[in-house]
Amino acid sequence: MQVKTDRFGVVECKTQDLLEFPYGLIGMEGIRRWVLLADAQSPALAWLQAVDRSDVALAVVSPRRFVQGYKVRVADRDLDAIGLAGPQDAQVLVVVSRHAEGLSANLRAPIVVSLESRRGRQVVSKDEHPVRHLLGGPAPLRRTA
Repeated sequence: MQVKTDRFGVVECKTQDLLEFPYGLIGMEGIRRWVLLADAQSPALAWLQAVDRSDVALAVVSPRRFVQGYKVRVADRDLDAIGLAGPQDAQVLVVVSRHAEGLSANLRAPIVVSLESRRGRQVVSKDEHPVRHLLGGPAPLRRTA
């Protein structure tokens, strides 16, 4: 299938690559279908592209690449809707934002995706992780995010 995007043009992806977010993302509850795209310039960075909104793409990273020992603690009921089989089935991502101080990651509200069901949910961690954790990442990450 083809996904039209403002940032990347038309992207070809397989139907099985689609991710479904039954509750959307925080602030974007109406956007339910997404696809995860690799960044050509930085292997640490990916883009969560809305399938039905060409103008919506979020830069995301694995928090464990930047924060040693990062763990997500959430209520089981928060993950019931995505059919998570266990920790080994989870892919955890955090949204990256650009601002005057540089790039930051929202560690408080990670995105958890079940690799098995291809469903995801953005959750609020029970831990006191910062919403704005500054990233010192590689230069390509700063250029593309």
